[in-house]
Amino acid sequence: MSAKKTTAKLEIVEPLGQRVLLRKDEDRKRTKAGIHLPDKIEIPTITGRVVAVSSQIERDEDWPIAQYDKVLFNPKHAVPVDFEGDNRLFVVPVEDIVAVFRRDE
Repeated sequence: MSAKKTTAKLEIVEPLGQRVLLRKDEDRKRTKAGIHLPDKIEIPTITGRVVAVSSQIERDEDWPIAQYDKVLFNPKHAVPVDFEGDNRLFVVPVEDIVAVFRRDE
């Protein structure tokens, strides 16, 4: 009897064309002053972290966006992706990324 070793293949989401995959930050339920907001009055966020970048964007020097960057984006054309129970994933056209947060070194 021979024992076969099986390895589980992981599924990935790879954006195509001029798109990136983002994980949207959670909406804030508390103000900066520490006041808790009711569920109906959450402050909507349009920031997130880049999870994956299409190969086309990686090669394009006009778009200095990399994996793990924190970005500000316009959610109008964002396509929600329900992947492995993560309901905060979105495929976003790179034109809808309006800013990248960077630390001054």
